[in-house]
Amino acid sequence: MPQYLDYNASTPLDKDVFQYMMSVYSDSVGNADSRTHLHGAKARDIVESARTSLANLLKVDSSELVFTSGATESSNTAILGLAEWGKKNGRTHVITTAIEHKAILESFRQLEMQGFTSEYILPKPNGVIDCDELISKVSEKTLLVSIQHVNNETGAIQPIKQIGDYCRSKNVFIHVDAAQSCGKLVDDLQNAQYDFLSATAHKMYGPQGVGILVLRRKNHIPPPIAPHSFGGGQESNIRSGTLPVSLIAGFGKAAELALFHHHDWNKHNSAIKESVLRALNETKLNYVINGDVDVCIGNTLNISFLGVNSEALMIAARPYFSLANGSACTSKEYRYSHVLEAMGVTNEVAESSIRISWGKDIHSIDTWKLAEIVKNIIE
Repeated sequence: MPQYLDYNASTPLDKDVFQYMMSVYSDSVGNADSRTHLHGAKARDIVESARTSLANLLKVDSSELVFTSGATESSNTAILGLAEWGKKNGRTHVITTAIEHKAILESFRQLEMQGFTSEYILPKPNGVIDCDELISKVSEKTLLVSIQHVNNETGAIQPIKQIGDYCRSKNVFIHVDAAQSCGKLVDDLQNAQYDFLSATAHKMYGPQGVGILVLRRKNHIPPPIAPHSFGGGQESNIRSGTLPVSLIAGFGKAAELALFHHHDWNKHNSAIKESVLRALNETKLNYVINGDVDVCIGNTLNISFLGVNSEALMIAARPYFSLANGSACTSKEYRYSHVLEAMGVTNEVAESSIRISWGKDIHSIDTWKLAEIVKNIIE
């Protein structure tokens, strides 16, 4: 099998997480909302234990966590759920960046169809948003600022603490998309100010199909979002439906592992990045790094091998590496990256870009083999 280097799309399921999930599947048959028998009580205990583990990871109260199907649903719920309150209170201005995940950008398009005015902040060439520029756009009509903590294509880390501190001081809601940083930049998230946070298990060695939405209280009052699904009133009436107990259990186990190991994992990832950069420099290939490696997370590199079409490279590399050139959610579109475009990257460079992302299970990357494939395409 080729080496898997697409961790930003989905990480492998940790073996301890998998084993715990299997034990839950085998031994816990109840519905977590069946309150009349011990099987239901056991399932509820598993769910609440996982909720506590995730709350500990983020340093929030466990009652502020809502389980969802993933970060896309969480982000949609946070952004679109505010629309009714915003219109009633004359707060119809929203701010995000031009480099967000499609789950955010398409949610903002939906708000625009409801009469909201949106602003999309462009990043600097290094992929990072100018904090002062974003803050300068906040007005009395601003309802929400939504920002991705770590960009999924370049790994650029955004200044969420400064933005969050300002927004909360001005009573402007802030949503943080932490899909790529939850379980990695643990200290940053624990110290950040926000009203909403979206995350998903499968970006941090947990299972696909489960996520969280954090709804932070202010003066003991939760944010005024309207539910988008109706039924049994599960998850504080925000998200009705039967809870997937084993998936939630796996998410909780992944949170426990991340809280304990994240410092070591981050050092490991950064060491791999340094080794890849050294090897690339020695290959003498004509390439550029999209984004500044000094302000990017340790497990991601976005590289353009100039003159080499990224699709051709990924196909040629398939027997050896599993690579990507953008978000898995939009990889079928074969279009230039909207992230690189917003950064001012030329079409020539953008069409040559690939994303390499890795994690704790990767111990080395054969950069020389990748360089050999690039040279064969050029020749």
